[in-house]
Amino acid sequence: MNDHSDLISKTLPITYPFVLLFGIYIVVNGHVTPGGGFQGGAVIASILILKYLIDPSVETSLKKIRTIEKLALLLIFLFPLGFLLTFIHLQFPMFNCSYLILMNLLISIKVACGMSIIFIRFVFYETR
Repeated sequence: MNDHSDLISKTLPITYPFVLLFGIYIVVNGHVTPGGGFQGGAVIASILILKYLIDPSVETSLKKIRTIEKLALLLIFLFPLGFLLTFIHLQFPMFNCSYLILMNLLISIKVACGMSIIFIRFVFYETR
């Protein structure tokens, strides 16, 4: 018995670019509007859920996602230290907006990886 829906498998790949674009929009405009890194990361992580809904047999590399998450966490700690200790924010105030966008981007990567890891653990490992 095949309980996989043809409607889902045909329409969800079309939504990938729109979901990704919406997530990036939330991240990039997070310093001006409500939203930012966490909300954008959660939207971007939903792409993995859509991928699983289309083809549940596809295995996702948990090791790669963990490595990206650890790298994002390291950069989340290093960029603010470098930004504050070099006094760039005082010498060049125009970099403050770019700094906020970069931090929102790093936080969104961390959140997307973290939520993806949780989803993968529940679906692929806890159900077996």
